[in-house]
Amino acid sequence: MKRRLYPAVLERGPRGAFGAWFPDFPGCVAAGRSQEDAIERAEHTLAQTVDGWVEQGKPLPEPTPIERIVAPKGSDVAAFFMVGVDPPDPSERVNVYLPKSLITRIDKHAAGLGMSRSSFFGFAATLALEWHVHKPHLVGPRSKVHKTGALRAEKRPGKKPAR
Repeated sequence: MKRRLYPAVLERGPRGAFGAWFPDFPGCVAAGRSQEDAIERAEHTLAQTVDGWVEQGKPLPEPTPIERIVAPKGSDVAAFFMVGVDPPDPSERVNVYLPKSLITRIDKHAAGLGMSRSSFFGFAATLALEWHVHKPHLVGPRSKVHKTGALRAEKRPGKKPAR
């Protein structure tokens, strides 16, 4: 899903406080001591709300145009603002085969970071995809057998290859 922009309403509250709410997400409300604080908290609150809706399988609503927002009677609207949110990317189960010793090391390291195995694999894969190093420098082959099945001749110092 691509990034969506949702309108928010910033209201003045008692004693100089501010509150922000989202017409498209009932109950999604944030408050702060300043406009900046309320807006920052609104961004965080909307992200959590969207995550919850996606986890529950609820479809995300289309953003309401600002001109269609009706403020409740008696509210002191300070401003309307837009908050961008990236809906979570759905996960897919995959099966991989790795040496048991590597899985043990991964599980131990992931636990030390407070991550699950899946989170660690996602994190590691993301880093690897962003890493701009040529393949030959990463990891050598696990076998000395070429695709043809023939063994590679190992170079030995001082010996010339047989012809």
